[in-house]
Amino acid sequence: MRTYDLTPFYRSTVGFDRLFSLLDQSGQTADNSAPGYPPYNIERTGENDYRISVAVSGFAANELSIVAKENTLTIKGEKAANENAAPQAEVLYRGIAARAFERAFQLADFVQVKNASLENGLLHVDLVREIPEAKKPRSIPISTTSAVAAPKIVEGSAEQVAA
Repeated sequence: MRTYDLTPFYRSTVGFDRLFSLLDQSGQTADNSAPGYPPYNIERTGENDYRISVAVSGFAANELSIVAKENTLTIKGEKAANENAAPQAEVLYRGIAARAFERAFQLADFVQVKNASLENGLLHVDLVREIPEAKKPRSIPISTTSAVAAPKIVEGSAEQVAA
């Protein structure tokens, strides 16, 4: 895999350090052994609603953890060692991977995790973007007063105008 050195960009830009960090981290996993595991989908379900679906076949709800910290959503899965179970049959072919994983997603500002559900081997994480009123765009009225006031017409004598 190719690696790129983004160090020159760090010293010549201001405020883009997070972008370059994301580029450094793209394509990397915790152990770099299986960058595509587990597979996932990201869907837009509404104007401000999103859903991340992760294929976690073979994992129970208590073997999965979801942590949202700052702008990062981390989904981890670890198979619990079941020592009290009956001896299992010898597996001739293992096509369903049940290895531990950690998948991190960078969330945009104001995106919050709404809920999570596990159904049919898919972990669904629903997200919503809730922009605070102070950050929403607002319309600014434009006044039409000119710099020079229009002449005021006063009827009557000069004495009445002076008064």
